[in-house]
Amino acid sequence: MRAFTFLFLPTLVVAQVHEISLKQAIELALKQNPDVMLARLDEQKAIQAVHIARDPFTPRITVGSGLAYSSGFPMSIEGAAPSIVQARASQFIFNRQQSYVVAQAREEARGAGIATAEKRDEIIYRTTALFLDVERATRLNELAGKQIDSLEKVRQAVQSLVQEGRVLPIEGKKAALSLAKSRQIAESLDAEQEIGETTLATVLGFSAEERVRTMNEDRQPPEMPANEEAAIESAIQFSKQLRRLESGIVAKGLQIRGERAARLPRVDLVAQYGLFAKFNHYEDYFRTFSRHNGQLGISFQLPVLPGPGISAAQAQLETDIAKLRIEMNNTRNRIITDARQTYREIRKAQTAHEVARLDLDVARDQVSVNLALQQEGRASLSQVEESRATENSKWIAYYDAQYALEKARWNLARQTGNLLAALR
Repeated sequence: MRAFTFLFLPTLVVAQVHEISLKQAIELALKQNPDVMLARLDEQKAIQAVHIARDPFTPRITVGSGLAYSSGFPMSIEGAAPSIVQARASQFIFNRQQSYVVAQAREEARGAGIATAEKRDEIIYRTTALFLDVERATRLNELAGKQIDSLEKVRQAVQSLVQEGRVLPIEGKKAALSLAKSRQIAESLDAEQEIGETTLATVLGFSAEERVRTMNEDRQPPEMPANEEAAIESAIQFSKQLRRLESGIVAKGLQIRGERAARLPRVDLVAQYGLFAKFNHYEDYFRTFSRHNGQLGISFQLPVLPGPGISAAQAQLETDIAKLRIEMNNTRNRIITDARQTYREIRKAQTAHEVARLDLDVARDQVSVNLALQQEGRASLSQVEESRATENSKWIAYYDAQYALEKARWNLARQTGNLLAALR
């Protein structure tokens, strides 16, 4: 019995389904999406790089021993005289090149933070789009089921008329074809819903064996900018990709200044202490002997011929900056184009949504007319069911237009930097 339980335990885990709202989906995505977590780890790594770059400006003290027995003249071991205890300290006092390395690391950490925010917005929109896709497939799947029921009743009614010889057999084939097409659409929507629920689960940090279903809720779509130009201006102003490229240019500029600073002098703090022993025969070879010995001072270095590598490194960095500027200009043009296109797609989607609504109103009125005619004996059951099937198809077109419009508005909110605020 225990073996049987363990055998079916993975199946129980696989069957786990999470039903959540859009707000809950966004919270889960920000908390446990793998891409967001990786971006945060990269940001933490960049922050630690700042501490690494600043490390030489803090005192470094090492304590050890160079204990050794001397026969004859006491020679040095690794550059120091044999001693019972050795202590050394070092610190950068003035090193302009390393200062620019610290500044560059700080700017790169800022850029990593911008990249994390950019990835966060990308995942938020991806989660929202997937949520809408799953919600659309679920709703349309329900409507397709109702349409199949209506078309099945139509097929049965037409088949009865065919058997009675009141209509041609081809009408029965047409009814069967309509039913088969409706079932094909339902199967496609069912597969789309299943794939969407699985994909949404992986984006939210769940396993691929789990599924996420959408919770029915009333939500307000994001507000539209005043006009197309306002949308473009907001998209440029709040573009994290542009800010990240700007940060990259600043970091490369600091790196160039650091390469130039390699020609400047540097000053280091140096200090050391040694406790000598008498068995090293210092008294035999030196006029005076002291067991405690120390030094404290500074080390001054002036590069005289730094070599051609500095100029070559600067040229490489200037090339990188030129490439970043070109990329930044291309990105800006793409942002303008995408914002303009999305804004106009919203206008087209609004028109399509209005047409779909009017088309649906006509189909609903036709159902009411046919029902009234049926009560008067002037319309058959098949005509009523056909009108209901038509109404269901119009509902499908209406919801398609509605989701296309809402998705386009969320996309514009992402481009204009208003996505997270609109969701909250």
